[in-house]
Amino acid sequence: MLAFLIMNIRLKLFGRFFLIFSIIYLTSCSGEKDSMKYPITKKENITETLYGQSIEDPYRWLEDFTSDESSAWVEAQNAFSDQKLTNNEFKDKIKSDLETIWVTDTMSMPYVRGDNTFYYFNDGSFQQNLLMIKDCESCEAATLLDPNLFSEDGTISLSSATVSPDGKYLAYSVSDGGSDWRTWNVLEIGTKKKTSDVINWSKFSNATWASDSTGFYYQRYAKPSEALADINKGPKLYFHKIGTDQNEDTIEYEDNSHPNWSWDITVPKHNKFKLLSVSEGTDERNLLYIKFKDSEEYTPVIDEFIGAFRYLDSKDNLVWFYTTHNAPRGKVTSLDISKGAPPQWNEVISEAKETISSVNVAGNKIIVNYLEDTLSKVSFFTLSGSFIKNLNLESRGTVQGFDGGLEDSYSFYEFTNFISPQKIYRLDLDSLESSLFWEMKLPGFDKEDLKTDLQFFSSKDKTKIPIHISHKSNLEINKNTPVLLYGYGGFNISILPAFSKIFYSWMQQGGILAVVNLRGGGEYGDVWHEQGMLLNKQNVFDDFAYAAKYLHNKEFGSSKTTVSLGGSNGGLLVAATMLQNPDLFRVAVPQVGVLDMLRFHKFTIGWAWESDYGSPDEEEDFNNLLSYSPYHNIKEGVCYPTTLITTSARDDRVVPAHSYKFAARLQELQGCSNPILLRVESRAGHGAGTPKDKKIEEIADIYGFALSEINKDLEVINND
Repeated sequence: MLAFLIMNIRLKLFGRFFLIFSIIYLTSCSGEKDSMKYPITKKENITETLYGQSIEDPYRWLEDFTSDESSAWVEAQNAFSDQKLTNNEFKDKIKSDLETIWVTDTMSMPYVRGDNTFYYFNDGSFQQNLLMIKDCESCEAATLLDPNLFSEDGTISLSSATVSPDGKYLAYSVSDGGSDWRTWNVLEIGTKKKTSDVINWSKFSNATWASDSTGFYYQRYAKPSEALADINKGPKLYFHKIGTDQNEDTIEYEDNSHPNWSWDITVPKHNKFKLLSVSEGTDERNLLYIKFKDSEEYTPVIDEFIGAFRYLDSKDNLVWFYTTHNAPRGKVTSLDISKGAPPQWNEVISEAKETISSVNVAGNKIIVNYLEDTLSKVSFFTLSGSFIKNLNLESRGTVQGFDGGLEDSYSFYEFTNFISPQKIYRLDLDSLESSLFWEMKLPGFDKEDLKTDLQFFSSKDKTKIPIHISHKSNLEINKNTPVLLYGYGGFNISILPAFSKIFYSWMQQGGILAVVNLRGGGEYGDVWHEQGMLLNKQNVFDDFAYAAKYLHNKEFGSSKTTVSLGGSNGGLLVAATMLQNPDLFRVAVPQVGVLDMLRFHKFTIGWAWESDYGSPDEEEDFNNLLSYSPYHNIKEGVCYPTTLITTSARDDRVVPAHSYKFAARLQELQGCSNPILLRVESRAGHGAGTPKDKKIEEIADIYGFALSEINKDLEVINND
């Protein structure tokens, strides 16, 4: 969902230095809070009566987050926070360790198009990953596209790239400063030269090539008046012909009567038909239309939002789909589109007790990736659905990959878990035998030095929740051990075991990593998602709180050593849980969070999240949202945990106004000397495309500050 994209507009100039300097050292605090001299934040008398309830919104002026006034306030907040974030004994060492860890090779999953193999690569020295090309299996790889040349500081990034069917062109999109807005360009692969083609104002879109490689389809919005804040609705599906101006692009599909709908198109190589997938917001369910080669119009195949239907591949008159219709854990079906007969659905692989994570069709096989309690199990089937065998894995963890087509003879997949760096395997699609293609190697790394364990705990309503606990094998674990508790819990997104340099760094500092699989995710199918959405959203916060209680009861740290971390919807999770359970956490870090649940739908793509959160314009949903909205549930005089709120000034997915307003109100009402800090990155967005140095600096700030706060309490305990 929010998972992450931002915009092309520069922030307006900050206010004058003397204004910033003067407000940093003034304070609105009193009593027990006298030691915390927060910057002054203007309050306005804004009160609305909504569904009979009086709602105060004194910091609404910060919703104009690109104004000079807001920018000056952000500058003051950053200056105040910098004093706290840089003045601790941990940051420099953590930053040094992260830089050492980062200077190792990383590689994305390779994919084959024609005679060429493509993948992203970084030896750790680049701000952005390189797009590589190999002309043959035994050839040396060469750089096809270097995003580090887009800007001096690495803040203009490559977002996606798609190869034309004939292998001649590469359509690639670029994000400026982390924005969700994309500019599309075209590269001639043979010469590595850009064409004159430029596409602007595209968002949440792939480039789908025509089967004859003459152009590609993409989704585009009307040019906004305020690029970072305007609501994004009513996109159109366009076709761009190579070598022409964008003004000449033709509309492939639009529906002005449904401004909340968005489009995705599939064009198989054989060119017998096109498939149009229609989505509404972040709802996983979609409509499905088909347009045959000799037809003028799209014909509905699925004309109600009854489930997810994802195209897999097609052969002759059969089209394979993954679907959740009448199968909340997923299944594989086929659609017979024989001419002269009505389309006929047939079940190919039935729903199993495990949830389907992904499905691929490659090398005349159907490859189903199941989840067994968040761990991958990969099964191979014939095209008719007969079981062949399971993939042998070295240990339990997460598998992903298997890109390809029916005619391919090999593919690639990746294996990882919390203590196993990524390994990429080449899979022979005839013999189904695997061989190691590449593996990540870290300096001084020994897997035996780390330990990971999957455990289960009971949430408030007795539902069993999985939690992965990882740390150094020789770590002495007790109530004084630092704990990083991470979660997401929403939008049917599964948080699966994967090696992360960022999480590895925390374990290297002597901390426990605890990743909890909350309801609202997709780990156990649609039912698991539904138990953590809409009127059931409180279950997610309860799951997270009970995860902390479970850890503390087992003396995996304590409330004095636990840091909660989450981004986007996970930022909402961290903020809501800490307000409801202020005694459970020592430090809370809500990142790019959705924090004003009564107005999230009024900016950019926020309205799309109503499928998971509900609509603030409906009374029942409004009351539910108000019950946990972080901005509206801060109570004056309560001692909340030390809180580091992080966001980006160019985040046009979850706009930074959420974090600004929450920080202002929490600073005002905080009932003790635990600091409330706001850290705003100026040239970044929702997370995707953030350059290496900015990532390292942010993580060093977070970990260093968190450990210094924990250490203060431990020193007091030891002295006593």
